Amino acid sequence: MSSFPRLKTGAVAQYPAVRELRSDTTVLRFVDGEEQRYRASAGAVRRWEIRLELLDEDELEAVERLFREMQGRSGSFQFRDPWDGRLYEDCSFEDDEFAGQRSGEQRGEASFVVRENRS
Repeated sequence: MSSFPRLKTGAVAQYPAVRELRSDTTVLRFVDGEEQRYRASAGAVRRWEIRLELLDEDELEAVERLFREMQGRSGSFQFRDPWDGRLYEDCSFEDDEFAGQRSGEQRGEASFVVRENRS
C-alpha cells in the first residue's frame, strides 16, 4: 500500500493545518415536511486539511505523484497523523483535482484534504 510522502524535514504537514472529527449524517425530507436522520457511517471520520508551502521540486512531485497514482479520491493510502504520529491505514484524498502549483525555483505549494475511510 502507498504511503503519504514525508517532507525533507520528516513532517507530513506544515502549520497552519486543521484536524477534525466529522460525523456524516444523511437527512431524508419527506413530502409532508417531516425529516428522518441517520448516520451514514459507523462512527466519526477523521479529516486533515493540509497546506504545504515552500516545497522544493522533489517534495511537490512526490505529493503530486501520489495524487495521480490514487486517481484523486479513488485510491487509498496510509497517512500518519501530524499531531500524534498515529498511522491510519486507509485514507483518501477528498477531491479529484490536485490544488498544487510551482511559483518559482524551489517554490511549490499544495493544499488538499485527507480523509480517513470508514464504512
